[in-house]
Amino acid sequence: MKAFLRVLKKLGLAILALVLLFSLALVLFLSFSPQIGQHPVGEDLERISQSPHWEEDHFENLIPTSVGSLKDVLGTLGDYLNAENTSPEDSLPVQFGLNDAQSDSLTYITWYGHSAFLFEMDGKKILIDPMLGDYSAPISFGSKRFPYKEAIPIEELKDIDAVILSHDHYDHLDYPSIMALNNEVGHFYTALGVGSHLKSWGIEADRITELDWWEEGSLEDLKLVACPSRHFSGRSLVHRNSSQWASWVLIGQKRRIYFSGDGGYGPHFKEIGAKYGPFDLAMMECGQYNEAWSEIHMMPEESVIAGMEVKGQLLMPIHWGAFQLALHSWTDPIVRFQAKAKEEGQEMIHPMIGERFALELDRPKTEWWLDL
Repeated sequence: MKAFLRVLKKLGLAILALVLLFSLALVLFLSFSPQIGQHPVGEDLERISQSPHWEEDHFENLIPTSVGSLKDVLGTLGDYLNAENTSPEDSLPVQFGLNDAQSDSLTYITWYGHSAFLFEMDGKKILIDPMLGDYSAPISFGSKRFPYKEAIPIEELKDIDAVILSHDHYDHLDYPSIMALNNEVGHFYTALGVGSHLKSWGIEADRITELDWWEEGSLEDLKLVACPSRHFSGRSLVHRNSSQWASWVLIGQKRRIYFSGDGGYGPHFKEIGAKYGPFDLAMMECGQYNEAWSEIHMMPEESVIAGMEVKGQLLMPIHWGAFQLALHSWTDPIVRFQAKAKEEGQEMIHPMIGERFALELDRPKTEWWLDL
């Protein structure tokens, strides 16, 4: 019996030592890994705390919002056993490098999967949420990008006038992508507080403009507006909601575009539509949803209704086609969005990844996800 107790004691000490070592490693990683970034402190914290959307030590949504209780999230673990078709069986087809003709009178759009886009508008090149890397996590065993037939040619992205960042989650703000693009980017426009991450990565403060909800910035004749969304922020186990999250409006000389960013359904869509609509194109978050966190990610049917409420004349589902961050099948977002749009008589598009199209001329609707 004594021998058995001695073995248990040694085993307990070994487990405790492993837990302590893991905890120490985690603390060191979060403290010194550059990809984690930096939450606002000092003058940055003092500045953002003046926002009317700041409460004591964090940003708040316009209406009460739950990110999903621990009980609800744990309740989804059993779904992993029944999840099917969460990733494509074959590499996704892409169309990188096609249709390079340019005209300042046209608005060109290229989708890189998930929520990453290049807009060519009024002679300007604007990237939004350029998560172009392989992992939507700070470590390599995080969620890996679905295989593409060709790698995203990030080295071909030159002379970028601006990068817009909707919020600081890893599947939208990617440290390797920002570092690879930095020398090609003129200016960064971010939701309030996100600039602290950029400054910690060596990006000069005078190249960063942070906007609160309903604030407007300008890129010569282009107007950029940060608008509300219903979501949350954070890149570590602490400091949640220390930076803001936003949707974005781009107003050019001829075209208006709405980018929803991430977020659940709410009354802000009608308000945005009333203030800035109608939009030639509304790009609506549609993917990585679950009933357990339905207040921070819309269901596809809600995405269509929200797109109609912002007065989008043409809708496009985004936030899918790159990563498995929820348990629905990887094609569920586009299938359900497509069905709801048809039911509502709402026109939509679904370009291939990498397909560059002119908003004034093209309506890409290839069902490229079939049979994958």
